[in-house]
Amino acid sequence: MKTIHWGIIGGGSVCERKSGPAFYKIEHSSLAAVMSRNAGKARDFALRHQVPACYTDADSLIYDADIDAVYVATPPDSHKEYTIRALRAGKPVYVEKPMAMNYQECAEMIKASQESGQKLFVAYYRRALPYFLKVKELLQENAIGNVLSAGIKYFRPPLASDFTAETHTWRVKQSVAGEGYFYDLAPHTLDILDFLLGEISEAKGFSYNAGHLYEVKDTVTAILRFRSGVTGVGQWCFVTSGKSTEDSVVITGDKGELRFNTFAFQPIRLRAVNREEEFAISPPEHIQQPLIQTIVDELRGTGSCPSTGISGARASRVMDMILK
Repeated sequence: MKTIHWGIIGGGSVCERKSGPAFYKIEHSSLAAVMSRNAGKARDFALRHQVPACYTDADSLIYDADIDAVYVATPPDSHKEYTIRALRAGKPVYVEKPMAMNYQECAEMIKASQESGQKLFVAYYRRALPYFLKVKELLQENAIGNVLSAGIKYFRPPLASDFTAETHTWRVKQSVAGEGYFYDLAPHTLDILDFLLGEISEAKGFSYNAGHLYEVKDTVTAILRFRSGVTGVGQWCFVTSGKSTEDSVVITGDKGELRFNTFAFQPIRLRAVNREEEFAISPPEHIQQPLIQTIVDELRGTGSCPSTGISGARASRVMDMILK
């Protein structure tokens, strides 16, 4: 049976545990090459993960005849460029989230996928995690009846690196990552709600820079409307006190509610008219592994991946509407 040989563009921190090891641990998959513009980092990653080849030039990896598929794991400002180059070279692509800097870039990536005939996948890996599949199962069995609304809260205090420009991460640099932590973290929640409740058709938002720690917005409130008619409210703030820390999603139905987290993986809480239960489901060691397995299965013709370029672009479209 065919093994999918992967090449990684950008061997940064996300590749160390979340994704990188999955490529060589799952069935019918191997990690054949890594590329970083920093030669030392590329060699170090290759040595520690036993990767046969390392490059400092993206095209050398993309056009390596031994590479079947490309994983783009760079900051968002280069997602479109590397993805389109790989697709046009005849390689399917798995790209990190957010898919690109805005919806227009996502649309260009989808067009390149369609024109090249190559598949495009996005790292919204929660769609394949048992924790969120349990939430979906409970919704499908009508555990809370007809869904009425969804509420999102994600509040946290500033990171130590946020207080001086010299220590700012690329995630709060608008030209590299879009609108900061909102753009980095909120799409995970927006995408999983798309997966659970269907497409978000309308969104409006208010945002501002409350803490003045960096150039991007740190506080966002959004109103959402799903194509089904369900409505929702989302609140994100990255400059609260530690006392206000919260990571919650609440889906309310006419017979009860489901409460869970986007990031904390605390037990899922079901409170319904005649039923109260909790479901403790921990994430896997390599959190992207279940989704990567579905990608390998689809590329081999034995399964399908739930996170495509088309679904991934919807999260960027919603963020564009919120930040408009």
